[in-house]
Amino acid sequence: MIRSAQVLTSRITCPLCGHNHTETMPIDACQWFYQCKSCGELLSPKKGDCCVFCSYGTVACPPVQKDGKSCCSS
Repeated sequence: MIRSAQVLTSRITCPLCGHNHTETMPIDACQWFYQCKSCGELLSPKKGDCCVFCSYGTVACPPVQKDGKSCCSS
């Protein structure tokens, strides 16, 4: 089975002000917080998501892309 290359950037959108920005995601860790570059809102993952990229980004984080589960899962 051929696997696609991991996408390492995601466009994260603030749910408060709608500002979006492309960020590079950590390869082997969950990012639990992200501060909006426009309004300063501190984002955290939605319930059930492992990181802010899975909640507010255009692409799931690399661990989810690779294994279908977060690096934070037991």
